Amino acid sequence: MAFFIFEAMKKLIFGWLFLLGPLLSQAAKVYEFNSVCQQAYHEITKLKIANGQALIAKAKQQNPDNLIPVLLESYIDFFVLFLNEDPAEYKMRKPHFDERIAQLKEGPTSSPFYLFCLSEAHMHRAATAIKFGDMWNGAWEFRKAWQMIKDNKKAFPTFTPNDLLYGSIQAALGTIPKGYKWIANIFGFKGSVTEGMKTIRGFVYSSDPWARMMNVEGSFVYCYLQFYIENKKDETLQFIQYRKLDVVNNHLLAYMAANLSKNNKQVEYAKSIIINKNNSPEYLATPVWDFEMGFDRMYHLELPEAIRHFERYVSNFKGTYYVKDVYQKLSWCFLLEGNMQAAQNARNAILKRGATNADADKQALKEAKSGTWPDPFLLRVRLLSDGGYNREALQLINTKSISEIKEQDRLEYIYRLGRIYDDLNNDEQAIHYYQSAIQLGEHSTEYYAARAALQTGMIYEHRGDRARAISYYQKCLNMEDHDYKNSLDQKAKSGIARCKGE
Repeated sequence: MAFFIFEAMKKLIFGWLFLLGPLLSQAAKVYEFNSVCQQAYHEITKLKIANGQALIAKAKQQNPDNLIPVLLESYIDFFVLFLNEDPAEYKMRKPHFDERIAQLKEGPTSSPFYLFCLSEAHMHRAATAIKFGDMWNGAWEFRKAWQMIKDNKKAFPTFTPNDLLYGSIQAALGTIPKGYKWIANIFGFKGSVTEGMKTIRGFVYSSDPWARMMNVEGSFVYCYLQFYIENKKDETLQFIQYRKLDVVNNHLLAYMAANLSKNNKQVEYAKSIIINKNNSPEYLATPVWDFEMGFDRMYHLELPEAIRHFERYVSNFKGTYYVKDVYQKLSWCFLLEGNMQAAQNARNAILKRGATNADADKQALKEAKSGTWPDPFLLRVRLLSDGGYNREALQLINTKSISEIKEQDRLEYIYRLGRIYDDLNNDEQAIHYYQSAIQLGEHSTEYYAARAALQTGMIYEHRGDRARAISYYQKCLNMEDHDYKNSLDQKAKSGIARCKGE
């Protein structure tokens, strides 16, 4: 009898174990951001990808049930795919996003890391999908990330890492350009620049241990948002220097600092960052450095060097973003050198390579199809001005009067004078030429009038005249069918949001 009772109990126990097995297995999963995982995170956000992967393997060996290494692998796939945009890599790595999201769902829902990790993973998948042209799925993933981080912030309001994602998404949603409004309407996206920036700023300046640990990622996101959405360009570069961000041994921060410096017309500083960064083979190999240096050299009319970097970029880059733009810049360099055969060859490549997801690529294709070439004189003025070499640009443009400029190029001539005086902080002269450009080009498909309205809005906003600033930002928005429409609209919307405190 005892034997049969023992056998019955054994079967009962095994039966319960069978039924409870998945639950017991799930309960064993943890989110443990331990010292090894933190070290891996720091290596990955330096773009030392192989080092990060080795530390992830160590963390997995220490605790196979720890899910933080799964999130860290998602970071790796995101950085590799977003920066290098290689279709072969995308085909190989794309399934990993689904696998990792499924793994992250096995963790305890009571942990603040549960929805945080899932939101990060969905953001990685969203940004990557959009980079590879899958706008629809990217928007869906973005929506999931946004909903999850909102829910997590409600459930765990004192969990500081929430603020990194929540603030950045909220700020970005507040300035969706008109060209993407259909996506915002379908998915119900609505944000606030003011509240989003307040949240992300609080994270960056927080003394919370998590905020300090995630300082690189926070600084990277904050600098881009402050630069483009708040239009605090000088303040952003001051932040980089004041916080002593490591632009030598951290390639993510070096790229950010070089890119923003270039876009703030501080080209010499951008060049110095690229030249002085640590060139150890431990870092992710990426063509973005040739992209950046090509522009830096071109802006100072260092044409042979610019050509070398641009040619290396289009040879090594496997993606589509800014390929047409770079071929356009190659054609300009050859044009200024007087090599029209090479200039035409570069222009022909615009028609064959790359895509038109970016406004710069759209404009490059439009110019290539037009069959007309930029005026070499005004092109030199433009490049010097875009690089922040304003004295040289002003000296050059003053060698010709407007009567010496072809009629079809006079709008650009007037606009260039406005931008140069604007950068030299001569507001009255800048506004004078900007208003002339708006009047002359309000219905043009070229971007000069729209950009002049945007810049005038920025001048009045800086003066504290918000009402007048809004009127010029609205002028920019009201102009249709011009080059760089989406990017200029986004900047104008950001300006209106700032002025209204939204």
